[in-house]
Amino acid sequence: MKLNRYMFPLLASGALIGQACQQPAKQEAANDSSMVKLITLDPGHFHAALVQKSMSAGIDSNVHVYAPDGQELNAHLALIKQYNERAENPTNWTEQVYTGADYFEKMLEQKPGNVVVLAGNNRLKTDYIQKSIGAGLNVLSDKPMAITPEAFPQLEAAFKTAADKKVLLYDIMTERSEITNMLQKEFSHIPAVFGDLQKGSKDAPAVTIESVHYYYKNVSGKTLVRPSWFFDASQQGDAIADVGVHLIDLVQWACFPETAIDHTKDIEVLAARNWPTPLTKSQYTSITRQDSFPSFLQPLVKDTVLNARGNGEVTYSIKGVFVKVIARWDYKATEGGDTHYALMKGSLANLEIKQGKEEQFKPTLYIRPAKSGTAYEAALQQSVQELAAKYPGVTVEKAGKDYKVVIPEKYKDGHEAHFAQVLQRYLQYLKDGRLPDWEVPCMLSKYYTSTAALKLAGK
Repeated sequence: MKLNRYMFPLLASGALIGQACQQPAKQEAANDSSMVKLITLDPGHFHAALVQKSMSAGIDSNVHVYAPDGQELNAHLALIKQYNERAENPTNWTEQVYTGADYFEKMLEQKPGNVVVLAGNNRLKTDYIQKSIGAGLNVLSDKPMAITPEAFPQLEAAFKTAADKKVLLYDIMTERSEITNMLQKEFSHIPAVFGDLQKGSKDAPAVTIESVHYYYKNVSGKTLVRPSWFFDASQQGDAIADVGVHLIDLVQWACFPETAIDHTKDIEVLAARNWPTPLTKSQYTSITRQDSFPSFLQPLVKDTVLNARGNGEVTYSIKGVFVKVIARWDYKATEGGDTHYALMKGSLANLEIKQGKEEQFKPTLYIRPAKSGTAYEAALQQSVQELAAKYPGVTVEKAGKDYKVVIPEKYKDGHEAHFAQVLQRYLQYLKDGRLPDWEVPCMLSKYYTSTAALKLAGK
């Protein structure tokens, strides 16, 4: 085993790096079949660390990491160290690290755990998934699980293998845990408030979701340093294939809850396009801490400006409902941070999430009735009272002709906390020995939509 040369100062802390494990790792994983033992594979994205931001019952505190040596691994370990050493609710992870050139083969050989966590460079992710599943390991993967049309059949095969081997392949959909998304979904299934979901048209979709992200941002209180490959679509993925899958997932989850979507029958991709986000060299340097563009980004550079493939949109129909999703990236927010917009059109009201200056850049849900009046308001208030059994404290207040959903602060736990919530769902699925029946077909439909849209945009 090879220990990263940057790790020796961490060894002295006694909180982060454990002793290198050789063959005994196999025995260790077999000691307690009910204990979840994490394996972190090639953690090039900070989402890998966010899975461990808090401790969870039933997860071994010893985590095995297999990765190439370098800045990305060091950044991952530094975040884990930060969580271990924080003053409030510190974690107590011990990271046992292997950094040999054969790190992936060594992981498949040793199998020191039973759940592989994937979040990093997406170029090899589908291959990582397929081979990990083939080795009989469960996989919890950050999005996206496939970034090209060619990778989609490979992902399909991985799900078939997972079923045969009785292991669980699942992706991390944090947006399902955001409270305004949850309440938009709830209200859309209250006929007295929303009516029926409209079908819309290609030019006037019934559902529109737009997400704006920023390259320069803070994570866990510190400025994030992104790797150079993050700007290469062949490694990170195009905007449609990356952030776009979150939005496509929300559509399926909110409009057709617990319904298996058949991508061969239920989805038609109608239009797609992508366009660049220009970044100056100084902006690129502030994001990556790199002084120059690497060779693989040179084709995107014109007059010293990097034209990153940061924006994409797709219009499609799902079970006859027309949808448009837009994923955009910009350099840095002048105010606020990442923003989310979502509109669902019903026969009685539209449900709209906005996160602009008027909302102080906090996601806010509005109910916009087509025809207001005392009868509608009475039905709305009755529905809110019934909903309060599930979400105590949620109310609505008048906002002109519309209504604003007032959400107590206790529900606004933030994006980073959502990773632990996804993990809790996955732990329950592992305990049950199965995913809900609708999850696998919906994951396949989601990645079919994103990769088919990418193919269409390329034309």
